[in-house]
Amino acid sequence: MSKVKYYYDSETLSYKKIERRKGRRLGIVMLSILSSFLAGFILLVIYLNIPQIETPKEKTLKRELQNMKLQYGLLNKKMNQVQDVLANIEDRDNNIYRLYFEANPIPEEQRKAGFGGINRYKELEGFDNSSLIIETTKRMDILTKQIVVQSRSLDELAELAKEKGNLLASVPAIQPVKNEDLRRIASGYGWRTDPFTKVKKFHYGMDFTAPRGTPVYATGDGRVTRADNRSTGYGNHIRIDHGYGYTSLYGHLYKYNVRRGQTVKRGDVIGFVGSTGRSEAPHLHYEIFKDEDRINPINFYYGNLSPEEFDEILEKAQQENQSLD
Repeated sequence: MSKVKYYYDSETLSYKKIERRKGRRLGIVMLSILSSFLAGFILLVIYLNIPQIETPKEKTLKRELQNMKLQYGLLNKKMNQVQDVLANIEDRDNNIYRLYFEANPIPEEQRKAGFGGINRYKELEGFDNSSLIIETTKRMDILTKQIVVQSRSLDELAELAKEKGNLLASVPAIQPVKNEDLRRIASGYGWRTDPFTKVKKFHYGMDFTAPRGTPVYATGDGRVTRADNRSTGYGNHIRIDHGYGYTSLYGHLYKYNVRRGQTVKRGDVIGFVGSTGRSEAPHLHYEIFKDEDRINPINFYYGNLSPEEFDEILEKAQQENQSLD
């Protein structure tokens, strides 16, 4: 119960009860509330306009954050440069190197594939700069994958280049007798007159006339599979397995310069011109097999003949004359 207050009335010489006005009480309350609100507002304005005082630790963290943003910006610029270089390599890889080695281009979706499935970057969420960190990390992961794909492609191309080099070195590609040692091209591939029966017979090789003892050269890298005279008609002859389905044969030799099982390189002297076996005069009978089928040797002299020399030998090889074996 609130206390009752009195005041002394000097006119009546008595104490009278003090009556409180309800309106005044409400005004005082409202004034107090308004004063409190106004004071809070003033303090807020002052707080927002006066620079906050940072502790040394806060200053250090702020500098580190700014440096981190700068470093991420530089990293993204470097990744842009790497992506440009990688895009150029990928284009040359697909449209030059893989075409040359007859390999299928790598599909774009395989090169540019992202990462599906679960959220790989969940642990990077919830920070002030999460979007910057996640986007940069994602770009780095995709770029790393592209580099791995390209690296594997280059490894594959290196193997294809090595295989291509072996193929180019192995395929018969030069004339078995040098031009300066030749007397003439006696006979080419095709129907020719047999020197003994005088009837038309298919001639499966080319005859190069040269003096007895003229060096005969291996026309490609390979392994000697035969060096004997146990094949009807060829006399002393040599066969070289070049791999990739190619075999070359050198017939009517005077003598050998290699033995069976020996590895030879293109240009090695393997024997010497003679007239052994079914032969009318000293010459080299030369044949090429592809997958065990005889083919025209005229197409395999690109390694040491000029265009003019090739045209000349082509013209002579097409003449339907008499063969020497």
